[in-house]
Amino acid sequence: MSTDILKLAAFSDGDQGGNPAGVWIGEALPDEATMQRIAAEVGFSETAFAAPLDDGWRVRYFSPLAEVPFCGHATIALGAALAARNGDGVFKLQLNQAHITVEGHAQGQRVSAALQSPPTHSQLADEALVDEALALFGYRRDELDLRIPPARINGGAGHLVLALNSREALRAMRYDQAAGHALMVRENWATILLVFAESEQSFHTRNPFAFGGVYEDPATGAATAALAGYLRDIGWPHGGVIDILQGEDMGSPSRLRAEITDQPGASIRVSGMARYL
Repeated sequence: MSTDILKLAAFSDGDQGGNPAGVWIGEALPDEATMQRIAAEVGFSETAFAAPLDDGWRVRYFSPLAEVPFCGHATIALGAALAARNGDGVFKLQLNQAHITVEGHAQGQRVSAALQSPPTHSQLADEALVDEALALFGYRRDELDLRIPPARINGGAGHLVLALNSREALRAMRYDQAAGHALMVRENWATILLVFAESEQSFHTRNPFAFGGVYEDPATGAATAALAGYLRDIGWPHGGVIDILQGEDMGSPSRLRAEITDQPGASIRVSGMARYL
């Protein structure tokens, strides 16, 4: 059984930033306990495990603490690794709960990759839950941007989105990780997505990932897909594409692009660059 782990930073901003992910590729997936152990040893927010299946790949994702149903940045890293191994192309992926694709294209020392997310859906969050989440971060109601109401959003994994009305509030994000872990596990949220809309198509985001034992992710493709689907649901004037800048407040600038069709619930295309670590 292969034990070599490829390490890539997905959604990098040129030669810097991005979110590190592990990629394991072998002839058959290890057992669940082994994958969990490897992910904990790698220590990145996620490691993707892939093995051939029919005309595609069976893929599972593990954080240091738990399996997650879908991880965008690890999928981008996997797409880069598969392109390096098999040549540029589009690769079919079977996840635990969905079938998706990822494509990879080598560009010198960097690789561009794009995933098609699972279907998206959303629902407004109840007021008591919003108050609990605000209290976790020490935010006030008047710091919310209610053009993007607090909601449960999903593009392959669950998230809570809280839109803030100032860049300063986003920059000031702090929370207790143990309390955040308890809330995210209870509500089955992979992350809480904090977002500031700089314009109708440009956003700054931060993603506490206490669910997986990580204080904050510098780039989160699954949450970006979920946000894009939610913006479509609420009729936001996205113009078919949004750009996300994430990770800048933690010194790891990352760039993500989401392309949005008009079809409600349809897959979101999330793309970016990847670099080897």
